[in-house]
Amino acid sequence: MNEDVRLTAWVRGRVQGVGFRWFTRANALEIGDLRGFASNRPDGRVQVVAEGPRPSCEKLLAWLSTGDTPGRVDGVTEIWDTPRGVYDTFAIR
Repeated sequence: MNEDVRLTAWVRGRVQGVGFRWFTRANALEIGDLRGFASNRPDGRVQVVAEGPRPSCEKLLAWLSTGDTPGRVDGVTEIWDTPRGVYDTFAIR
């Protein structure tokens, strides 16, 4: 199954001020065919929205969850949805 999906993930832990969004963008671009953004939230989490083929989104989610990230990830909450198709690239917000 290679249909396009929308992944929204909220990453908890020490993920702000450590380059987390930059590394998330770099990883998304390396995986390829992902569009969306990584954004700091006021509550200390980072929100990641990625649209693209399900295997690519699953690969990004696995990376977010492994702990092989800058800072410290305490947990990831995700929601899967239908893509909206409004992003041209993967950006940092």
